[in-house]
Amino acid sequence: MFFHHADEIWEKFPSLRAAAIVVRGVSGAKKEAVDIDAMLADTAGRLRTAPESEWPSIQAWRQAYAAMGFKPTQYRCAAEALLRRYRKDGALPRFHPLVDVLNAESMNAGIPIAAFDVAHIADGITVRAAVGDEVHTTFKGESEHPVPGEIVFADAAGQAHSRRWVYRQGAASVVRDRSDVVLIVAEALHEDAMADVTALCARLRDRASELGLSVTEETLLTPENRQLEFAPAGVTV
Repeated sequence: MFFHHADEIWEKFPSLRAAAIVVRGVSGAKKEAVDIDAMLADTAGRLRTAPESEWPSIQAWRQAYAAMGFKPTQYRCAAEALLRRYRKDGALPRFHPLVDVLNAESMNAGIPIAAFDVAHIADGITVRAAVGDEVHTTFKGESEHPVPGEIVFADAAGQAHSRRWVYRQGAASVVRDRSDVVLIVAEALHEDAMADVTALCARLRDRASELGLSVTEETLLTPENRQLEFAPAGVTV
């Protein structure tokens, strides 16, 4: 299996830097190991100093959305949406041990992080412009077709596992209690993206260890290194 960005994405967004990590044993994640309160407190302190809209990592995504023809305040990247909700509500909803940790890390870094159940991905994921016949399954169980040209996370079966790049994931590959092999992707576009994504990748490895998970494949994606290859679910690594 694989994860990569199409050449057209690198050409249009040359500042892109990303981390792709595969973790296994997710169904046995140690729920008691989820301790994100200190990180949330740190994030709250940063938000009191400057709202999320002023963070360089968020500003870079806003510029990217404007370049894609979307109104940045209508379609916010996942990290900005989480930060905005947390700033208003003062709490982070809990869903799953791994997802909760990833949401907290995403907010603290101001970098969108996606997590996909590998068992529900056909062959691999390419981040590319949509043709328009891809299918995106919403969390309400509805099927949508992305607008042609819209950036999606697409697999070989034509499933769009996200819409508008890092705006919204779909339900087809959402991480659930029974999920065992998960692909994690973090993407950044700002000036310090390489340093920040590298540091975030190290933190995610530590978090995975705390949860009792195994990191079996990982890479930092750059214009010189554009693809992660990994074993499918059900294969011992």
